[in-house]
Amino acid sequence: MPENLQHDVLIVGAGLAGMRAAIAARAAGANTAIISKVHPVRSHSNAAQGGINAALLDRGDDWEDHAYDTIKGSDYLGDQDAIEVMCRQAGASLIDMEHMGVTFNRDDEGRLGTRAFGGQRRARTFFVGDFTGQALLHVMFEQLIKSGVRRYEEWFVTSLIMEGGQAAGVIALDIRTGELNLIKAKTVIFCTGGCGRLFEPSTNALIVTGDGMGLVYNAGGQLMDMEMVQYHPTTLAGSGVLISEAARGEGAYLRDKDGNRFMEKYAPNMMELASRDVVSRAEQTEINAGNGVDGCVYLDCTHLGEALIMERLSQIREIGVDLAGADMIREPIPIRPGMHYIMGGIKTDIDGLTNLEGVYAAGECANVSVHGGNRLGANSLLDTIVFGERAGNHASTAARGRNYVEFDAGATLARESRRIQEMLDRPNNGDRWASVRKDMGDSMNRNVAVFRNEEGIQETLGELHNLKRRYENVPVHNKGKRFNTDLVFALELGYMLDCAETIAIGALERRESRGAQFRVDYPDRNDEEWLHHIVVSESESGPQVSELPVTITKWTPEERKY
Repeated sequence: MPENLQHDVLIVGAGLAGMRAAIAARAAGANTAIISKVHPVRSHSNAAQGGINAALLDRGDDWEDHAYDTIKGSDYLGDQDAIEVMCRQAGASLIDMEHMGVTFNRDDEGRLGTRAFGGQRRARTFFVGDFTGQALLHVMFEQLIKSGVRRYEEWFVTSLIMEGGQAAGVIALDIRTGELNLIKAKTVIFCTGGCGRLFEPSTNALIVTGDGMGLVYNAGGQLMDMEMVQYHPTTLAGSGVLISEAARGEGAYLRDKDGNRFMEKYAPNMMELASRDVVSRAEQTEINAGNGVDGCVYLDCTHLGEALIMERLSQIREIGVDLAGADMIREPIPIRPGMHYIMGGIKTDIDGLTNLEGVYAAGECANVSVHGGNRLGANSLLDTIVFGERAGNHASTAARGRNYVEFDAGATLARESRRIQEMLDRPNNGDRWASVRKDMGDSMNRNVAVFRNEEGIQETLGELHNLKRRYENVPVHNKGKRFNTDLVFALELGYMLDCAETIAIGALERRESRGAQFRVDYPDRNDEEWLHHIVVSESESGPQVSELPVTITKWTPEERKY
């Protein structure tokens, strides 16, 4: 019989948002645990390369300027009250990270150094070379160990338990043993990251499969603005590996096949440092017009000099050499837009609370609406730290005022065990979960990418319907218990298909172009009809679409130019 496991606050996902939430909840006195399908320092927060934004007053910067740049970058779909919270807190959160031990780069005067990042009028991005996320993640893990938070490593959550409209815990598969375990919890915080592997290729790690979004959605939670999918301007062809915006922040150029800096046609003021959606569309337009080479344009760093590249961009230089055979010190490297980040996610308030009692979310899986239609580079790490901490604090306070929900734990665990056994018992029909996943990724990348139209989106929705039917019968070839990754991947695919459907539904519903959503059949932004959030909820009759107003405090929507 599995051990009796229960916690005041249970965090699902051990990236930066999850660990920050766990540390905050533990510091507030809650019995706290964190559960992750991978070892915490293998979380995808590792992949955040460029830096973290903050407006420090001693630099003559102001949080309201940061807020305005973020709101403008969001194409006015971001909720301004949430953006104010994030930008006000940014400086303190940055200093917290420095005090915890993050060794940020410093300038010649010994102060924390900054670099420029896209969509911002001044340099406010603090960084550790070109591996900032990795640096933060390892320091945060040290703090997690110090805090004494219990860790369930390589456990995969298969079900969120809701009883009487309230969170009661989760069921999780111990990947190492193959045993299912029920963990009771007074509050559950999802910090499971994005869903980038719905698209092929993607800059995201293979573990980024929308688990938390799918679990909350299936339990009655709301997913908001899922159509807002960010394509990063600089990814390597074929592999989709990210080439950090840090390169353009240090002064790299984008060039076409003839060596022209084409961004002057699209963003004459900010050039390569316009917002990511603007740069990605410009690149794709040039590629489609035949001004690229083999489906790519070029990122040119040669004028930056070897010393700067080796000091600040060494990791992406190695990536270029290893994966593209091009050394950015001596030659431009081929790049193209690639799926990178989802602005949408589980609808939350500024404390991470969802529409489900006792259920919270933070980080990329959440949509507190600080990114709107387009996230500014280096606001993602800030989002995880600020709202991870807020969710941990709020959940610990909520847990003090409630008891564990009473329910038949044995029957609940037995039902989930039967569901998974039925997957394992499916006969071999010649299909594979990997084939379903690849077909889904290809369809999403073909029709729900930088440019979209109704015909293509409808095509993908039809294909997703067929893929969900295939998924109901896809066999799990490995019948074993220990480290059955075949089973884990099959379970992940269910969440991915649900998330993909909500993205396509939102993209079809939003009949305008705003931020990352560019409809060639509706090429203009339409504030009169579409300045609102699109919410998708699950029902017995299928996905249901509704809308919520955008919160506007002091910044009136205006035409977005760079």
